[in-house]
Amino acid sequence: MLTNEVIILADGQFPEHKIPLNLLHSGRSIVCCDGAAMKAVAAGLEPAAIVGDLDSLTAECQLRFADRLVFNPDQETNDLTKAVSYCIKQGVKKVIILGATGNREDHTLGNLSLLTDYALQIETELYSDTGWFVPVLKSSRLESTKGQQVSIFSLTPTENITLRNLKYPVENKPLSLWWQGTLNEALGDWFELIFDEGKYLVFRLYTE
Repeated sequence: MLTNEVIILADGQFPEHKIPLNLLHSGRSIVCCDGAAMKAVAAGLEPAAIVGDLDSLTAECQLRFADRLVFNPDQETNDLTKAVSYCIKQGVKKVIILGATGNREDHTLGNLSLLTDYALQIETELYSDTGWFVPVLKSSRLESTKGQQVSIFSLTPTENITLRNLKYPVENKPLSLWWQGTLNEALGDWFELIFDEGKYLVFRLYTE
């Protein structure tokens, strides 16, 4: 039985910053993407499930965790999507994704681009060693600290958006290129995205 909030550990760069490490050791169920299971075991963690085509697992790992292997050979989706889909089917309410960045930039971009799709079905956050991403599908006020670095990426670059309580505000215009919403700064303990239609990724840099 999985917890309501689940950690999904992808097979990218294993977390080093204390915030994602604390999440990893928080007692939430851990669902590993294929080869990430061996990294979890090396860190003294016990996977609740291992999802993927399982081609990256050692024979020893496959034998040890035979009762929690979720084989999914689908070549039309990546292992992260397979893990998220598994969590949705298990009734999980929220996934916290770790280890999905680093190592290869193409994998990082691919994983980030999928977050707004996941958010249509389940609450989703993705943590790296520098900060965290949340997908935003409707007008929202997000928590921050004064001076916190914030970047906003539009996956629907023709849609207008208004950004408030940031050092560089935007008033009802599109973020047509990814760099246009980057390197902003929170003016207080909140900032706001206001839009009618669109899909956005918000990145906040850790402040500790």
